[in-house]
Amino acid sequence: MATARREAAGGTLVVGGGFAGAYVARLLGQRGATIVNPDNFMVYTPLLPEAAAGTLEPRHVVVPLRQMCPHAELLLGRAIARDPEARTVVAETLGGTFEIGYERLVVALGAVPRTFPIPGLADHGHGFKDVADAIALRNHLLRSLESAAARLDPAEAERDLGFVFVGAGYAGVEALAELEDLARDAVRRSYPTLRGVRQRWVLVDAAPRILAEIPQKLGEYTHHYLEKRGIEIHVGATLESFDEREAVLSDGARIPARTLVWAAGVRASPDLERLGLPLDERGRVIVGPTLQVEGSDDTWALGDGAAVPNTRTPGRVDPPTCQHALRQARRLAKNLTRPPKPYGYRMLGQVATLGRYKGIAELPGVQLRGFLGWFVARTYHLYALPTFRRKARVVTDWTVSLFFRRDIVELSALGRPHRLDP
Repeated sequence: MATARREAAGGTLVVGGGFAGAYVARLLGQRGATIVNPDNFMVYTPLLPEAAAGTLEPRHVVVPLRQMCPHAELLLGRAIARDPEARTVVAETLGGTFEIGYERLVVALGAVPRTFPIPGLADHGHGFKDVADAIALRNHLLRSLESAAARLDPAEAERDLGFVFVGAGYAGVEALAELEDLARDAVRRSYPTLRGVRQRWVLVDAAPRILAEIPQKLGEYTHHYLEKRGIEIHVGATLESFDEREAVLSDGARIPARTLVWAAGVRASPDLERLGLPLDERGRVIVGPTLQVEGSDDTWALGDGAAVPNTRTPGRVDPPTCQHALRQARRLAKNLTRPPKPYGYRMLGQVATLGRYKGIAELPGVQLRGFLGWFVARTYHLYALPTFRRKARVVTDWTVSLFFRRDIVELSALGRPHRLDP
C-alpha cells in the first residue's frame, strides 16, 4: 500500500514518457506536469536503425525528459494502480511507492513488441524496440563477423553470417537495410577472409507484400531494390521455429542462421490493465474524438496504447507512428487548456531509409526514391526530433559519417563489468 501522497505538478499527471506523453508535458509548458516513466529519456524510434548501424551515436536518438520538458516534474517508476474516485494513481518509483493526486490524468503508456509462442523465439530471438535492442543487435552483428572470421569450417562461417528478420514493416525493413549495409561495408574494408563467404540476409512477413502501409509502387520499388542487393524476401510466410542454428519458415524454407530479429509489430502495453481503463479487443484504451477516455471526465489517452479516432479518416483509428503521436499530443495539450475540439489529422507522407543514400518518401502527390527519398526521410526525422540540442548532435553525426568509415568496435563487454575480486 502507498504510505505517502504527493500532488501532480500543475494538476496534470502524465503516465508514460514516450513520444506522445513527453510531447504533451512539453507543450503544457509553464503550466507544469508530473511524468511517471521508467526511464529519464524519450526514444525517437525512427532513428534506431541508424543507431544500430553506427551512423548515429545511440545517445543521440534519445532525448532527456528533463531537457525536453523543463517545467515538468519527472519520477522514474511505473504506475501500478488507479483510484478514479479519489483521483489518485499509485506509483512505484526510485524514491518509494506513493499515491499521486491529479486533476487531469494523461495515459500514454505506448506499446511493446507483439510476439507469439514460436519455438525458440523467446530464447534466441532479438527484439528491435528500444536503444538497448539497437546496441545489443549491433554488438551481436559485429561479434558474428568475428566468429565467422575465426571459423575453420566454411559452413559454420556461413551460418554465422545468416540473418533473418521477421516483420517487413518500417522497423524490420529499415533495420535490415541499415545493418546489411554495415556488414557488407565492414567485410569489404576490414575482414578480407570473409569476402568469399556467403552472407545471407532474409526478410520474412506474413503479409502478401512488404511495407504494406505505403503505396504499392513504392513497396514494389523497395522489394526489387532489396532483392538487387541480394536480400531474400519471403512474403506470405511465417516463422515456424528457430534454434540458433536454423530458421524454419511456413513456406518450407530452412535458413541456416544464428541471428533472428523480431520486428513483427507491436501491441498495447499490458500495464494499461492495471489502471482500470476501458480497453478494446486489442488492449488499447478506448477514447473519444477529443482523446478523452470513454466514461471519464478527467482522464485522456493517446499514442500507441490508445485507439484514437481520427475525424480525417472516419471509421479508422490512428496507426502506431511517431507522426500521429505528435499530432495527438498537440491536440490534447490544447484540449487540456482550452475548450476541447475533436482530433483530426491527415498524414503528410511516409518515409523510410534503406541504408546509406537510399530511401523512399511519399509526399502529397509525389513519390520519391533513391537519394531524394533518403534526403527527404532524413529531413523529416530532423524536423520531428525534439530540442535544438538533439537536432544539432544528429546533424553532426550525419556530417561526420559522410567523411569517415563506420566504426566496427564491438562493445558487448560493456554489459559485463569486471568484478572487484580480492
